[in-house]
Amino acid sequence: MKLLRYGPQGQEKPGLLDAQGRVRDLSGVVSDIAGDVLTPEGLARIAQLDVDSLPLVAGTPQQDLRLGACVGRVGKFICIGLNYADHAAESGMPVPAEPVVFSKWTSAIVGPNDAVEIPRGSQRTDWEVELGVVIGQGGRYISEADAMRHVAGYCVINDVSEREVQLERGGGQWDKGKGCDTFGPTGPWLVTADEVPDPQALDLWLEVDGRRYQNGNTRTMVFGVAQLVSHLSQFMSLQPGDIISTGTPPGVGLGQKPPVYLVAGQTMRLGIGGLGEQQQRTVQA
Repeated sequence: MKLLRYGPQGQEKPGLLDAQGRVRDLSGVVSDIAGDVLTPEGLARIAQLDVDSLPLVAGTPQQDLRLGACVGRVGKFICIGLNYADHAAESGMPVPAEPVVFSKWTSAIVGPNDAVEIPRGSQRTDWEVELGVVIGQGGRYISEADAMRHVAGYCVINDVSEREVQLERGGGQWDKGKGCDTFGPTGPWLVTADEVPDPQALDLWLEVDGRRYQNGNTRTMVFGVAQLVSHLSQFMSLQPGDIISTGTPPGVGLGQKPPVYLVAGQTMRLGIGGLGEQQQRTVQA
């Protein structure tokens, strides 16, 4: 299934994408794509529905029908840094011996086509296409062998970053540099795990103003999805609706020679094979 949230910002309703690419309303069945709805039991309930009997929502998603972030009421937005060896190299940093973990504030989360704000005074705002993993079954101390049973599904994330704050201010402030408002476009939809047979075989890409900067595949992750879920659960409880953003392949602005950063008025377009696409216009905060 492809689960989504549609409607005006702050008033999103739950829905799903049918086989014809139309949105069907789920608000008569669930209150949101969030929390217990994402557990195995919650997803099984939705999977049993007759999709054609659900109300059809007017409009074309991502055109004249706005989509919000595909998960609501996110408790934790956990991110992994330097998880592709070639991205670590372009950043001038060593390949980590264990996952580098930081957080985005949940106030950074926006829809897949919402505007991205360049923070006031920023000269080094950057892009990062990433595979998002959405937790379905919560847990602690999860073994790597059991980790995939805890995954509800996957989505596209743009881990927008302010590099000066992240890397230079106060010796490096990753959470501050990564957590600005609008720095977490998420969606367009959550693709349930049963439709993604191998999350370590997904192509991902990003363009700015039509120029392709990032081309990668999740097979080159340093730490795969199962490793990340297991590792994180050793330090925190994972709960339904938590999002893990798993790192970016090479091609970020920081890695260009000379570096290239975002300014207001540009268009980012990015996607992951089978998970959909995003497009954002940059604006000045």
